[in-house]
Amino acid sequence: MTEFAALHRPGDPLILPNAWDVASAAALVRAGFRAIGTTSLGVAAAAGVPDGAGAARTETLALARRLVGIECLLTVDIEGGFSDDPIAVAEFAEELYELGAVGVNVEDGRPDGTLRPAVEHAAIVAAIKAATPDLFVNARTDSHWLRVDQDATADRLARYAAAGADGVFVPGVTDLGAIADLVRAVERPLNVLYLPGRFSVGELAGAGVARISTGSLLFRVGLQAAVDSAIELDAGRDVVAAAPTYAEVNALSPRR
Repeated sequence: MTEFAALHRPGDPLILPNAWDVASAAALVRAGFRAIGTTSLGVAAAAGVPDGAGAARTETLALARRLVGIECLLTVDIEGGFSDDPIAVAEFAEELYELGAVGVNVEDGRPDGTLRPAVEHAAIVAAIKAATPDLFVNARTDSHWLRVDQDATADRLARYAAAGADGVFVPGVTDLGAIADLVRAVERPLNVLYLPGRFSVGELAGAGVARISTGSLLFRVGLQAAVDSAIELDAGRDVVAAAPTYAEVNALSPRR
């Protein structure tokens, strides 16, 4: 975890791209990214199941197994942990660690649009750290993402930090002042989600952010590019989007 933790520098944030399969992860590593996260939406959507509903546990674990052959610092999005039982979540996180993951992202948002009670989420964080002390636990609150109990965001993050979280994540926060306030309020590296057109990397760095995740953005951009290309072809026009060659993509496989 030491190398991965060291990449979280307030004011000089880690740009963490999120992959959804072996090819996307390998391509990002080839482009020079040392640390790679997974996107729960991409993993779930590719399997035909909803994100955030605890339905992609098998797919999440299977992807982690397939990514073992890629030389990177891998952190895995495990949604809410696929269970409300701290021991069960800790065992799942430990399995990922044994496969080679250096971190996990675990959220307090629930499928019904509410938040898991902070004391219960803190217990999950504590259980993961007790089982795998060297795993970087990024404790996420969905207070801004779900627009629920936003005034308690800092308190939730403080509880998760006290439980042992190595970093804290607030996706969906859209006010730069609020971001800076959270940086000052919680003594853990703050992770935010990159929102196109909202803030620049430089502005987020200036606010003290330590990690910027792309979340599902890359997956969604790739999906739209595929659809747009098919539409262009169907309309009788050339497909002009930049794309790697067949050989380049085929060479991404770690099992050659």
